[in-house]
Amino acid sequence: MATVKTAKKKVKRYYEEQGEDQTPGDNVDGIDTQTESPKNVPHLPTEQRQVQNREKRDPTKPKSKFISGAKDPFPGSVSVPANHLLKYERARKSKVGTKYSPYVQHRLNNQENDVQTALGQAARHDVLLPEEEGFLEGDENQDTCTITQEDIAEVVDITSGLKHFNLNLNQFGPYRINYTRNGRQLLLAGQRGHVASLEWQSKKLTCEMNVMEAINDVNWLHTHTMYAVAQRRWLYIYDSQGVELHCIKKFNDVLCMEFLPYHFLLATCSSTGFLQYLDVSVGKEIAATCVKSGRLNVMCQNPSNAIIHLGHHNGTVSLWSPSMKEPLVKMLCHRGAVRALSVDKTGMYMASSGLDRKLTIFDLRTYRPLTSCLLPLGAGSLCHSQKGLLAAGTGDIVQVYKDTHLIRPCSPYMCLKVKAPIHGLQFCPFEDVLGIGHGGGFTSMIVPGAGEANFDAMECNPYETKKQRQEWEVKALLEKIQPELITLDPTQLGEVDAITMEQKHKEKVERLGFDPLEKTPFVPRHKLKGRSSSGNLLKRKKKVAHEEQREHIKKKKK
Repeated sequence: MATVKTAKKKVKRYYEEQGEDQTPGDNVDGIDTQTESPKNVPHLPTEQRQVQNREKRDPTKPKSKFISGAKDPFPGSVSVPANHLLKYERARKSKVGTKYSPYVQHRLNNQENDVQTALGQAARHDVLLPEEEGFLEGDENQDTCTITQEDIAEVVDITSGLKHFNLNLNQFGPYRINYTRNGRQLLLAGQRGHVASLEWQSKKLTCEMNVMEAINDVNWLHTHTMYAVAQRRWLYIYDSQGVELHCIKKFNDVLCMEFLPYHFLLATCSSTGFLQYLDVSVGKEIAATCVKSGRLNVMCQNPSNAIIHLGHHNGTVSLWSPSMKEPLVKMLCHRGAVRALSVDKTGMYMASSGLDRKLTIFDLRTYRPLTSCLLPLGAGSLCHSQKGLLAAGTGDIVQVYKDTHLIRPCSPYMCLKVKAPIHGLQFCPFEDVLGIGHGGGFTSMIVPGAGEANFDAMECNPYETKKQRQEWEVKALLEKIQPELITLDPTQLGEVDAITMEQKHKEKVERLGFDPLEKTPFVPRHKLKGRSSSGNLLKRKKKVAHEEQREHIKKKKK
């Protein structure tokens, strides 16, 4: 008897049980449940499927549980105040005219947009600068120059209060002083041979010696590991431990020195009337110029363009560059001899004092005086701070003036009396401190608002390590600027010298006997079979002439 096999009942899944009562073609909640076969479904590209999925998505539903889905009441980036934009604005916005081609207009517009974007980003990131500079403000009807250093040291923090101190050095004075570019090291040099270098904030003495010879000036070189001392006869170079490295006998009777950090040049002026430049990277004399104005004991540098300013006994100030044997500018500043000079950080204003007891501020863009005042004893030393304050040493009194290029310096911003006549002044970089060298030693004076609050660590880092200093020295040597590039206007280096190009072209024409840039006249090529007849040659010449005329007209329209 044959057995009949019954098929096993297929187990139904939960989703099949739910849709069992529904037949194909029924509508549930208005949705057609009848599905098409995959063969009838059209194949859409990936981009169209993404667009359809994006359209099906509910825009009001948040994409993530962390996003509320509400509209931003302040769309876009945060606006920048107009005064912050003016701080970083470099030039006026250029107008793109219709005379340019569309391609050039597009490039100029993109360039202008990049400039505006960089301007906004610089102003927007200004809030990342953590420090703010401030000035001393007195109470109502109180003059700030009456506030003493002891009063300031009591109300400030302990670290800032310790920056005011006195060094009693009565035996070898008066003293010349010099700070390093990062403001960490201090160099003292007494007129009777005493030389000392120290970390002035921690009061840690690095080296101390006596050269047993009169000292006229002292200056740090590119790092705190070397410094130059102008002794009675010659110029000497010492290391940070006081070991003599070089004795340069070509530089004799030096009275003043200035170091140009971006050029690695040491500029010196002597009692014999010579202005000399020493390249400390190779140890060679770059230039030596006889100024022909007698003894040179007043000198300063312009930090913006590395031009040397010299003061003379006849009241004139001359501006010098190592590539020129004649002064670039010569201006009459005083009726008597010039006693002191100083140029601010921007390179636009120069302060000078003379035997006529006048303190005058000059605009170096027009070489005209802006403000002037009469000091009772005259200023024997002048110095500008990073924020534009001007310190003047008159006898044994130091007077600090504010906004001298805007208003006439009538009353000082701060005042201090020291023990002996002042011999040297310098503001400490990145610190609200004024160093004073005088006959009784050294005095550190707190001057609120003198230093730059935010420093660029790639330029001058007060907290650099030994490794960072070595790396910076290598990079600075690779980026050294040649002395031939020192000019009054550094922006001219990026411009085209049209006069020189025209002169070179004329010389080339005279040398060759013809102009190589001049276009030769068109000469038709000779053709055979009567195609070079006079009429055909004339037609071809006219055709070429018309094409050149069209090109010339198109250029004029542009």
